[in-house]
Amino acid sequence: MRLISLGATQADQMNPVPKIGALAVVLHQDQVLLVQRKKQPDQGLWGFPGGHVEWGETVLEAAARELLEETGVTARPDSYIDNLDLLGRDAAGRVQSHYLLVGVMCRYLSGAPVAADDARDARWFPFQKILIGDLQMSERVPELLAQAMRLN
Repeated sequence: MRLISLGATQADQMNPVPKIGALAVVLHQDQVLLVQRKKQPDQGLWGFPGGHVEWGETVLEAAARELLEETGVTARPDSYIDNLDLLGRDAAGRVQSHYLLVGVMCRYLSGAPVAADDARDARWFPFQKILIGDLQMSERVPELLAQAMRLN
């Protein structure tokens, strides 16, 4: 039996694993809820509310929690949309970071967006503005929105 340590060890650094994050994709009245990131990665860019999945938490639970923490909006996480692998590489092409982000379709319940936690701003945007790329956004936001619209 292998014991799991929650602290970073030298073995962890030698055998890194991807970090899992949840993205809350909330559609409401032909609009999508986005946040402008306050911190790196993607500081200043618009994207879906989200963040790390905590130990013992499902991705669906993480999406709802992160949404509420970053925007004050409450939604019910319904289903998975897609998985996004984001690899950060150095100049030599070596992987420096690896995130597996899981897009989660969330049904709006209540609340008006107010930026908090890791968000600089939070607001609703018309679908078309996002789909045509008329906003400085994180990678693959329009693609994930289009997938969510097909599921809606």
